[in-house]
Amino acid sequence: QVQLVESGGGSVQAGGSLRLSCAASEKPAERTCMAWFRQAPGKERETVAAIRREGKTTVSNFAVGRFTISTDNAKNTVYLQMNSLKPEDTAMYYCAAGPTVGSVNYWGQGTQVTGSS
Repeated sequence: QVQLVESGGGSVQAGGSLRLSCAASEKPAERTCMAWFRQAPGKERETVAAIRREGKTTVSNFAVGRFTISTDNAKNTVYLQMNSLKPEDTAMYYCAAGPTVGSVNYWGQGTQVTGSS
């Protein structure tokens, strides 16, 4: 059972930056996809970014040019660097892992990100 623990959330003013971290309790399997999702109050959960073991990344349109996903395989950790934050980025951010971004098996507990104007 893989456990995922997020950290790094907080409150920042518009234009600020945060880096979220997600530490996995064990080395993900070779074809595991690691991803970040977010869910704002009253809204559906949406994909933010994903990265596969071979390093291929995808970023949702709203995050292009602002957010970057990366991994440190030696530390079993995936990061989400968020720059130029906007109030509309306010949400609970979740780390997840699974065969694909559409079929994740494991979820972290979430970390709150608040962008203030």
